[in-house]
Amino acid sequence: MKFSGKLVEGKLIRRYKRFLADVELFGGEIVTVHTANTGSMNGCSEPGSRVWLSRSDNLKRKYPLSWELVEVKPAVLVGINTMLSNKLVEEAISKGLIHSLSGYSSIRREVRYGKEKSRIDLLLESDSAPDCYVEVKNVTLMKGEIALFPDAVTERGTKHLRELAEMVKQGKRAVIFYCIQRSDALEFQPASEIDPLYARTLTEAIGEGVEALAYCAEVTSSEVRLVREVPVMID
Repeated sequence: MKFSGKLVEGKLIRRYKRFLADVELFGGEIVTVHTANTGSMNGCSEPGSRVWLSRSDNLKRKYPLSWELVEVKPAVLVGINTMLSNKLVEEAISKGLIHSLSGYSSIRREVRYGKEKSRIDLLLESDSAPDCYVEVKNVTLMKGEIALFPDAVTERGTKHLRELAEMVKQGKRAVIFYCIQRSDALEFQPASEIDPLYARTLTEAIGEGVEALAYCAEVTSSEVRLVREVPVMID
């Protein structure tokens, strides 16, 4: 997915209140920007990091600039905008780049489902196969060469795993898709030290038939796109 306009580069001063960050632009101007990421952003919010911002054309927005990318080490950019992950996965599926999710005739977004009143990120439908429920998670946290999720305790994420397992019991197909918005991961694991309940629930869900996929993205200041599958490793 290409960014609609040229991103604005700056230097991160600090992130705070979850949704805000202060950034120094070239020339010395300091601006407050919106941060579309509710996680801890561990390893992705170090003061002094190079960051890239998008600019909204909506004149009513209080903060017209949004934080999109951060350089975590030389030449390694990470997409921190969790709102982008669903679009990246949908684009990759539509283009036939996710072979295990090919062959469906339609994709619907944010469809209500399940006993716990969730909304599935992507619902893949076909006349010749069971519906496929795809829950997408944005991944930015790394330990060595291992991508980890979540970066903070997530009751909501655990609920989604339960909902997916229930869909399998009803004869549907269910997929948890880890969208790794960086290119340097060699495998994916649940972050059991951060959220042991999520890790256990993922293992149980996979045991009940939920499929787990993880893909790395190539991230540049002009485009983010999924390019490579990595193995999902669980205990």
